[in-house]
Amino acid sequence: MYKRKLWYAWGVHLFTATGAVWGLLAIIAIMEARWQAAFIWLVIAVVVDSVDGVLARYFQVKGMLPGFDGGLLDNIIDYQTYVVAPALLLYRADLLPGIFAVIAPSLVVLASAYQFSQTDAKTEDHFFTGFPSYWNVVVFYLFMLELHPVANLLAILLCTYLIFVPIKYVYPSRTTRFQRTTVLLGVIWGGMLLVALAQYPIIRQGLIWGSLLYVAYYVGLSVYLTNESKESQQFS
Repeated sequence: MYKRKLWYAWGVHLFTATGAVWGLLAIIAIMEARWQAAFIWLVIAVVVDSVDGVLARYFQVKGMLPGFDGGLLDNIIDYQTYVVAPALLLYRADLLPGIFAVIAPSLVVLASAYQFSQTDAKTEDHFFTGFPSYWNVVVFYLFMLELHPVANLLAILLCTYLIFVPIKYVYPSRTTRFQRTTVLLGVIWGGMLLVALAQYPIIRQGLIWGSLLYVAYYVGLSVYLTNESKESQQFS
């Protein structure tokens, strides 16, 4: 039984580690200006990141491999796939104006390095503290919406600033409040983005703009639960 659990633990960690491969393939595609392929690899990385935690809890792999930190592995890969690859795409796809083509991606990787290093980046009640570095999502929208480079820059600066604002953002798969609604809407939202990606280079602006309703729900719910938490602490 113990050996079987060890195999399960190594298997789950190996599954997590494949995220580094998908991130590398995304970076290669970005360098070759194969935008659809780059986003596909990043989507696969997100799927792995969404599933590996569930597998780790199901097989109870925590602590099975002394000296091996699955959480650290997950953070390293997340930084590659959620931060570095999208920042590179910002630069390579000419989404930003002038000198900010280098400055803005640099701010992204620096601010996110700070966010990833915070001990309370993930709270005990399963929230993210500050904007949780969803740069893959941000860059996807900026790429698909074809906004003016200055508008893209403002969006990047806003999200970078929000990293330092202590709003508690919903952890979709773990935050218990409104979880079913959040997951259901998240699946629909993800499906809309996959359809949009599959149709590229044809860009359905209506589909992309419509999908932002889920983003509004996510941010609104996060702000609401943050305020609720503050009020409960005041009266406790």
